[in-house]
Amino acid sequence: MKNKLYINGIASISAQAGNAVFSGSIAEYHQNIIPAITPDYKEFIPASALRRMSGAIKMGLTATKIALKDAEISMPGAIITGTGQGCQQDTEKFLETLLEQHEEFLSPTAFIQSTHNTVGGQIALNLKCKAYNVTYTQNSGSLESAFMDAQLQFLEQPELDTVLVGGVDEVSKKITPFLYLDGQLKQDETRNLDLFKTESPGTITSEGAHFFSISSTKTLGTYAELLNVLVFNSHTSEDVSERIHSFLKENSLTEEAIELVIFGNNGDSGYDHFYADLQAGIFRNRTQLGYKHLVGDYNTVSGYAVWLACNILKNGVIPGILKLNSVPVKTPKNILIYNQYLGENHSIILLSSR
Repeated sequence: MKNKLYINGIASISAQAGNAVFSGSIAEYHQNIIPAITPDYKEFIPASALRRMSGAIKMGLTATKIALKDAEISMPGAIITGTGQGCQQDTEKFLETLLEQHEEFLSPTAFIQSTHNTVGGQIALNLKCKAYNVTYTQNSGSLESAFMDAQLQFLEQPELDTVLVGGVDEVSKKITPFLYLDGQLKQDETRNLDLFKTESPGTITSEGAHFFSISSTKTLGTYAELLNVLVFNSHTSEDVSERIHSFLKENSLTEEAIELVIFGNNGDSGYDHFYADLQAGIFRNRTQLGYKHLVGDYNTVSGYAVWLACNILKNGVIPGILKLNSVPVKTPKNILIYNQYLGENHSIILLSSR
């Protein structure tokens, strides 16, 4: 029997500032590579340490502190991080230095901080947390893999109270533009709010950090119950529908029980049919939301969808800018988040009201 798991603290750093999506203060962009809108890091990290940190470390550590404060937790029982690309800025810095200095007299600092588990390690060092610490880098399933490991940790350790789970990815000046070469980014500069109207290959990308304090204990501040997570490979829309149906059945639910679905539509004409088929198929009568026109697409962007779902379940407010259809819903109880990457890697996150 599965333990009931609750999300008691949340944090999001993305291309939209704070609660902008709920206040209506949406940031508009006319570029395909979008930086995150970052908080004042000095409120969370000493200025002396900031100088040595890449964007991913700053975002990850700050989001961690916000999520833990939100949950009123000082020390998690485990830290599980997901990242698709790791610390790209330090990787880029090390490779540039290697070329400039002809592989001689290289400083190891950038190399040490370029590893994918750097963010998780820095979080542990800052919190002085000596507990279980793992980083998953499974492409677009990185954050989902971290959630799945959290489920396992609670099963294996009944005494465990809180696990910090998060995802972080950053953009860099030279590595990120490589996405143009294989068509993952649109060739023409795109206005982010017009993303769903485009009918061309590729998408827009960004960066961000999304962290969650997950506990086996429900509190007055609980946002949502984490029911289950699934990552799978598929090449057809029919198979995706079948997998979702089976997933819901395993969790004693049907498509009709899902009042709201958050889709990962990203404006890529080559792969958005996976979403379109579900929108016109098994979820045609459900309220449908999209979010990547606000924050771009990157490997751990589903964390933003989880952050949105948590706020919607707790506060009952659904911003109009997210709506993909006009099916009304007052107070959703069950929210399903579906994402796919290049038509092969698919993921489902299922959340329920407190």
